[in-house]
Amino acid sequence: MALRVAVVGATGNVGREMLNILDELKFPASEVIAVASRRSMGKEVSFGDKILKCKSLDSFDFTGVDICLMSAGGKVSKEWSPKIAAQGCVVIDNSSTWRMDEDVPLIVPEVNSGAIEGFKKKNIIANPNCSTIQMVVALKPLHDAAKIKRIVVSTYQSTSGKGKEAMDELWTQTRGIFVNDELKIENFTKQIAFNCIPHIDDFMDSGDTKEEWKMIVETKKILDTNIKVSATCVRVPTFVGHGESVNIEFETPMSDTEAMDILSEAEGVVLMDRREDGGYTSVVECVGEHSVFVSRIRKDETVENGLNMWIVSDNLRKGAALNAVQIAQMLVDKGLVGEKI
Repeated sequence: MALRVAVVGATGNVGREMLNILDELKFPASEVIAVASRRSMGKEVSFGDKILKCKSLDSFDFTGVDICLMSAGGKVSKEWSPKIAAQGCVVIDNSSTWRMDEDVPLIVPEVNSGAIEGFKKKNIIANPNCSTIQMVVALKPLHDAAKIKRIVVSTYQSTSGKGKEAMDELWTQTRGIFVNDELKIENFTKQIAFNCIPHIDDFMDSGDTKEEWKMIVETKKILDTNIKVSATCVRVPTFVGHGESVNIEFETPMSDTEAMDILSEAEGVVLMDRREDGGYTSVVECVGEHSVFVSRIRKDETVENGLNMWIVSDNLRKGAALNAVQIAQMLVDKGLVGEKI
């Protein structure tokens, strides 16, 4: 099967990770094309041991391209994803633009792979929010076993979730504090170095931020519409990797040992839970990894059938690029793209 794959937004953090993962996983593509904005046309990006020169999105013809991995932001996706899809190319979009569209499936392969067939309505598949992805991967097998009623999650999200300039600001501020440079705040509402900011994305009338809203509505769409979700999303001074403190209330009893047994066998999950110093996975330890890591599982005695746990994952990988490539692989495995159509 000769598949052509385009990565739109190839010069960004997630776009570069998409190229890395396509190479690492030996994705069955006969050609991989790097696409970016007009100002990045001709810019070189790495793809394994090859160097790709970026094509301009404005002039590139997607006819004959089977899959487009779109990571160029919501505004670009809103304009270009339908145009690309109309040329017969399946778009897997990493922005929030299409996630709540009724005609667009929102897919995490380990959780709701059966929903992927819905892409045929618009030829677009949505990649969920990074924090949502890692949480539902860990919670799906528990939900199947005991049915989750309510989730309360607090996130610890790295600066890479806001892009390269945000990561650079963390570095510049951190260095500047040690050498007494003037503190410049450009990508955040407050100082990010040595600080935690309980504010990601815009505020809504409810008092939630859009990031918190995304976790709520996306979890319902992917996992179960009846689950109640409360989220507090916090930006922390790390470069890559998101952490989550998650409290779960089940309909039926679920012990901590039962949860550990289930998660030890769960697809896409690594259980690291020893009740001793260092017997858990911290954020820096998940960077560069494909799995979702779960630790600190314990009973919550304040509610009936309650558990607490700690979940970490590389937000640029499983939280974005890897999940998109896994969706693309599902399309291939199910014969939904390429010569078999």
